[in-house]
Amino acid sequence: MDKIALISDIHANLTALKAVLKDIKERKITKIFCLGDLVSKGVNPDKVIDLIKENCEVVIKGNCDEIFSSERALKKKFWTRMKIGDQRAKYLQELPVIYEFYLSGKLIRLFHASPYSLEHIYNPTYDNKKTKYSEYILDNPMELFKNTDFIEKNKKDKIPDIIGYAHLHTPNLFQFKNKIIFNTGSVGLSENIATASYTIMEGDLNSKNTNRITISNIIIPYDINKEIGIINNSDFPLKDDLLLNFRK
Repeated sequence: MDKIALISDIHANLTALKAVLKDIKERKITKIFCLGDLVSKGVNPDKVIDLIKENCEVVIKGNCDEIFSSERALKKKFWTRMKIGDQRAKYLQELPVIYEFYLSGKLIRLFHASPYSLEHIYNPTYDNKKTKYSEYILDNPMELFKNTDFIEKNKKDKIPDIIGYAHLHTPNLFQFKNKIIFNTGSVGLSENIATASYTIMEGDLNSKNTNRITISNIIIPYDINKEIGIINNSDFPLKDDLLLNFRK
């Protein structure tokens, strides 16, 4: 059977990304899919993009990738946009927002946040109604399975059996009715500091024949003090605010 590692929300944390890639390699997994947010909230967006391009077979766009590769980011001279340069920004802008494949007879659909936008969220763990995300809340998990214009799907397209998404930084895995939903968590900004999370799927890749599927959420430690040192030695203009993410 085939194994696929799904990573997301690296957020320019090179130390955490290297730790995850090392763990994936030690498990002898060669297929890696990335669900977006390579950049922002970290100090090595350029190196992270390069490492993702080198190691990931599939990469889809996250909301931070969209923001920091935009024309507005260039005009405003955002630190991350200046750091990644034109070619990497173009790469981020051209990333797709969805990826689908069959695994052991099940249609898997991946996106960063939802089929409605890069911002809409379904969060089974936290109530976001009194936060800045309140206008983007999806209350029903079945909304994640909708065919929408944003992902260029319509009523004639097949509804997926399994949804994989990211954006929340909190891993989860559950069944709703006859559907399965999982979230990869975050490589670079996990809710549990000093750890990185990602997902492993195992099954028969590109097969429409029914067989066993395994989905596992993996949480590993990484050298957070090393990343703090990298941040302190950088010229990132908001490093004090950034460091708060590592001192919860």
